[in-house]
Amino acid sequence: MDTAASPSDAGAKSLKVLVTGAQLAPEATELLTKNGIETIYADGYSGSDNLANIAKTNAVDAILVRQGQINDQVISASKQLRVIAKHGSGVDNIDLDAATSHNIPVLRALAANAQSVAELAITLSVTLMKDIGTLSDTVKRGAWPKTKYVGRDLAGAKFGIIGFGEIGRRTAKLAQGLGMETIAYDPFADDADGTRVSRDLSEVLAQSDIVSLHCPLSPQTHHLINAGRFKAMKPTAFIVNTSRGAVIDEAALLEALKNGGIAGAALDSFEQEPPSPDHPFWALPNLIATPHVGGASRSALRNMALQSAQHIVDVLTGTPFDRRALANQNLDQN
Repeated sequence: MDTAASPSDAGAKSLKVLVTGAQLAPEATELLTKNGIETIYADGYSGSDNLANIAKTNAVDAILVRQGQINDQVISASKQLRVIAKHGSGVDNIDLDAATSHNIPVLRALAANAQSVAELAITLSVTLMKDIGTLSDTVKRGAWPKTKYVGRDLAGAKFGIIGFGEIGRRTAKLAQGLGMETIAYDPFADDADGTRVSRDLSEVLAQSDIVSLHCPLSPQTHHLINAGRFKAMKPTAFIVNTSRGAVIDEAALLEALKNGGIAGAALDSFEQEPPSPDHPFWALPNLIATPHVGGASRSALRNMALQSAQHIVDVLTGTPFDRRALANQNLDQN
């Protein structure tokens, strides 16, 4: 467990933030240190029991969440806790009800990684459409399928976006830049920037050559893409998930990939992370996997770290925080 330098004012009580994951961008650590906040690092995947123990032992004033399940046990471990900041925008690994019950604001880093995630979604889409994984494996095995291979065109393909928020909109613009036609499903958004928004998910699934997922994980979106949804898709279509793993029913996806229900999939997130080394997905030639790195570009990591650190500084120094970032909107009612 590493700690940053102590505050320069030795006479003041040291404020402490528990960071559940890897080292923050240097600019964020500097911001915290300058405001007298000590950073305590823990492996986010080490389990809630361990995180709760560290929070309690160090009497932390804040938690900066990268990985790990931040449940009521963790939230209630330190009586000093005043704020939880997410290093990103998804808060499905934080118990918002528990935070609200303890009057703890949960603050997100808004749009900090949007461009990075959008770029990965397009990269994975192009990789699938152009059969890059299959062709690379074939050539490395010593074959040369040049005379037999017939590829797909990106231009003119229909790109379906599920969830038309900031990331979905940026992904749409990138897809349009490649000549693809964009259509989105979102219960709340409107048409924008050349993308038609439908309130009918089945319509978007049925029309799309690529389906790219960009919705948050909630009770309403858990297993949103299930066996019935896969049946609505074209057998030649692909699905890309750079949102949250549980938006897809993985058992249904496995079946669709094995029986030709859809042509292929690319996943940057999984229901369980990290997934098991013997996961049945790994035997599928039509699946590409990346380790939840959509928001891991240099600029995104810097932006997320700085935003989350600033949220912590604001709350611990009594400065009004940006309420657009508040994830537990019912906090004021507590």
